[in-house]
Amino acid sequence: MRIVREFKKFALRGSLIDLAVGFTVGAAFTTIVKSLVGDIIMPPIGLLIGRADFANFFLLLKSGSKAAPYATLGDAQSVGAVTINYGVFLNNLMAFLIVALTMFFVVRLINRVDTKLEEEFGKEKPKAGDPTEKKCPYCLSTIAFKATRCPACTSQLKTVGEAGSA
Repeated sequence: MRIVREFKKFALRGSLIDLAVGFTVGAAFTTIVKSLVGDIIMPPIGLLIGRADFANFFLLLKSGSKAAPYATLGDAQSVGAVTINYGVFLNNLMAFLIVALTMFFVVRLINRVDTKLEEEFGKEKPKAGDPTEKKCPYCLSTIAFKATRCPACTSQLKTVGEAGSA
């Protein structure tokens, strides 16, 4: 039963739930990016270079049961041809670059909004010599000094102004 309690504590920890939510949103985001690349960005690029999709760019290493040439990568693979699929790689590389660029702009926007909010609401900056971190008395994680709940174990903590604060 101890293992079950430990697993329950691990599974219900806030950071693990945050990770699961992030993973799920990331998977949905991947679907959107694949559609953006395959359905919106690649057709104009393919039009410029004379082909609508990079996925059919491949290098034939060995013919399959039917002799080459093969019109598409699918045709080559269906007869057992051995190919280097550099077009599929280019599509995936393009998707990665778009995701990275999008995430850069999202993080940049969040940082700008955060800076504006700090300026507008005057986030209190610690004075020199004031503590900025403390240890959670329950799990011993390092947390912000003014935290009232531990982000690691979710324990309720005493506030800074209470007597005998942690």
